[in-house]
Amino acid sequence: MKRIILGIITLFLLLSAISLDVSAAKKSAKLSKEDIAQMSDTIDNLTKKIYGRALLSPQDNEELIGIKIKLDNQMLMAANPALAPLYFKAGNIYKLRNMKSEAIECYQTVLENFSDTALAPKARASLEEMGVEVKAPQVSEEETDASDDGI
Repeated sequence: MKRIILGIITLFLLLSAISLDVSAAKKSAKLSKEDIAQMSDTIDNLTKKIYGRALLSPQDNEELIGIKIKLDNQMLMAANPALAPLYFKAGNIYKLRNMKSEAIECYQTVLENFSDTALAPKARASLEEMGVEVKAPQVSEEETDASDDGI
């Protein structure tokens, strides 16, 4: 009987710890307006360094990687339109540094998740400039029939 009670208590404590970790991870993954503004400033400063022909330090590279990880983690939670400029600017930095696959990933994120923003056409143009074939979104037959009918 003592083993059963001890097992139930242990299981309860384990489940409580797991739920606390999950809720803490959700809270830490959500980016505040201040976080977004700080990331934007960092990306702008890195862009200035690149345009000024300065080399990025290991700390600069670490900041850029950290920003990309935070953006990707936030996208796992929900697509926030405030992230579109950050992805686009990060794509520009990667493109200027000849890191093609990372740039493509950033621009694709803008196209796929923020297609209704003003940055989507710019991301498409950047991809095409890099030689990436960008396909138009597929239109279903129902939408085609509706547009033919004048609806």
